[in-house]
Amino acid sequence: MTMTTAEADKILSANFAPWVLDLALTVEAVGGDRATLRLPWSERLSREGGGLSGQALMAAADTATVIAVSAARGSFVPMTTVQQSTSFQRAVTGADVLIEAVLTKLGRRMAFADITMRDEGSGALAARASAVYALLG
Repeated sequence: MTMTTAEADKILSANFAPWVLDLALTVEAVGGDRATLRLPWSERLSREGGGLSGQALMAAADTATVIAVSAARGSFVPMTTVQQSTSFQRAVTGADVLIEAVLTKLGRRMAFADITMRDEGSGALAARASAVYALLG
């Protein structure tokens, strides 16, 4: 059974720390091996000069990966980030960011993902990440 965006939003609201929920992420799409989340633009998340904070983008990438793993497994299971590497390519100012996490391998105990973060206004790639997760349940 395919996970719906409403089910994925419930995973988001039930399993993440309050400061992650303060990012106001929403699930835009979920598929068998992927999830796309929206990080809405907020002055609170911007740095000097108006660019969106890298910390916010990294947290959004991490969160999108958890949703992608949950979608692939059919439900949420406890997991933890083992590694995340992020490359920032351009600043995002005044636009929402679409974060797409695509699983490259899902095993019984480990998951691997590539994540892209795009400025919704221009469609330009803002950052790219890779992540490794240990599945605990």
